[in-house]
Amino acid sequence: MPVAEGMPVIAIYVCAVIAVYAALRVILQRNTMRKLPFLNVMSFAVTGIIALLLPHPITIAAAAAYFVGSTLESNAIASTWAGGIKKDE
Repeated sequence: MPVAEGMPVIAIYVCAVIAVYAALRVILQRNTMRKLPFLNVMSFAVTGIIALLLPHPITIAAAAAYFVGSTLESNAIASTWAGGIKKDE
C-alpha cells in the first residue's frame, strides 16, 4: 500500500529530518546527560515515521509499543545516571 501524497509525505520528511538531527546530536555530544533529551526526541520521531508510513491498526500498535519501550529505556538510563532510587536509612 503506497503512502499518500501531500501532507503525510511532508510530515514523514519532517520527522525524518528531526530524527537525523537528533541522532547526530547524540553521536556528537560529549556530555552523556545532554544526550538523553536528543535520544528521546529521536525515539519520538521514529515512532512518528512508523505510524505515518503504514497507516494500519497493527502499525499503530507497533509504533505505540516502540514508543513505550524507548521511553522506558530513556527513563532507565536517566535514572541510572542520576544515581538510581535513593533509600532512606
